[in-house]
Amino acid sequence: MERRNFVKQLACIGIGSAVPLHDILARTVFASPNYEIEQFEVKGLAHFSYAVRAGSKVVVIDPQRNPGVYYDYAKKKYGEIIGVVETHPHADFVSAHQEMHQKLGVPVYASSLTEAAYRHTDFDEGKVIKLSDHVTLRALYTPGHAPDHISVVLAEDGRDKVVFSGDALFIGDVGRPDLREFSQKTEAQRQRLAEMMYDTVHTKFAKLADDVVVYPAHGAGSLCGKSIRKALSSTIGEEKQSNYAFEKRSKEEFVKLLLSDQPFIPAYFKYDVELNMAGAPDVQPALAAVKRLPQNHRPEPKAMVIDARPADLFKASYIPDAINIQGDGAGFVTWLGTVVHPDKAFYLVAQNDQALKMALEKTALIGYESKVKGAFVYDAKDGERFTIFDKTGFDPKAKRYTYIDVRTTKEAQQKPLFDGAINIPLQDLEKRFSEIPTDKPILVSCASGYRSATASSLIRKRLPDAKVYDLGADVVEYLK
Repeated sequence: MERRNFVKQLACIGIGSAVPLHDILARTVFASPNYEIEQFEVKGLAHFSYAVRAGSKVVVIDPQRNPGVYYDYAKKKYGEIIGVVETHPHADFVSAHQEMHQKLGVPVYASSLTEAAYRHTDFDEGKVIKLSDHVTLRALYTPGHAPDHISVVLAEDGRDKVVFSGDALFIGDVGRPDLREFSQKTEAQRQRLAEMMYDTVHTKFAKLADDVVVYPAHGAGSLCGKSIRKALSSTIGEEKQSNYAFEKRSKEEFVKLLLSDQPFIPAYFKYDVELNMAGAPDVQPALAAVKRLPQNHRPEPKAMVIDARPADLFKASYIPDAINIQGDGAGFVTWLGTVVHPDKAFYLVAQNDQALKMALEKTALIGYESKVKGAFVYDAKDGERFTIFDKTGFDPKAKRYTYIDVRTTKEAQQKPLFDGAINIPLQDLEKRFSEIPTDKPILVSCASGYRSATASSLIRKRLPDAKVYDLGADVVEYLK
């Protein structure tokens, strides 16, 4: 399809220029006469997706929720999107594969083992997508993170050049094996997947040439691995040298190591796996369906309200019982999907129209736009007030406060903050409120002030008679 026909196709189905999320970065990571690779990064999820172009043909791998960025790329490059590859049903974000299939009429390539409700084309080991006379994409079965996981090997003139490793192989890590089974068979499934990951590392990835470039679906900060290094790419050779998964050890030792010390699992992960297997609705109509309410709307009593404003605005005036998850932070979607269970509905609040729009777009990244009962701007000055912590004369050793440290257990152990602090990671707070003494004022802290803003608002909501303070960004003075 020539460029003018592709642009005409987009116009006919109502797709104009993309309105990308403000924290999506696009970069060309490789370009040669025969092919080009564009990497798209969603900062808040540490998610990488890819557009692979050879001549006029483009294949998108592991797309995020907003497909407009890929449409814009294809138009800019005079290309035609001819297919979408899903390496597996993702747990931490919602994919646009179904929308792209329906809007563009292109196939979605996935493993035949994926029990998908959407129409897809089987892309099992050895199957090939031909992009040009020089470039092909080949499926490689790489289970371990998921039982149906595939990676995609790009070959140029018959020589393997790149592997898009999805969540199987990360930079410095491999995908965790505990995100697909949430039934009574959980432990057995995780054990089986960890064993499969051992075989994947040593019989699939290790067999690729050392100079094959690795492009994973996630980078540092993702909860899909436990020790992902901060980098945009690697090579098989580099991973053999620096990735613990390639070290010589028995399968039993590998399984024990892989299953240990994994990060927490946010409440929304199971929901997103199921939504991706079903195929998510188109993002723009879904966002348009969210009810916009008048400014300073007053929700019904006991309604869940997520206040996405900066912490200082929240503390100055907020809706009673609102929970502060700051929308301008990289952790917004993760903590939204942790604090709000997918079976709950909530109101979404921001400080102005633009901030509300961005918060809603971020909410859609994990499919939570359907949980929003209504969204509105809040700037009233007569709401509840959160007393600001006055650090003047503060002596941590005086023990005038109950210290609640909401960092992870690992963080708290590696770098203790206050003597006698009670460590309750933010993700565990909901089930551990009873452990918080109320005989003294409560001072909440984390590593930067982001998590403590959320935690202090939650504690204030659940323990309304307690005096609660948020140490906020001042914590950096005590972490030195």
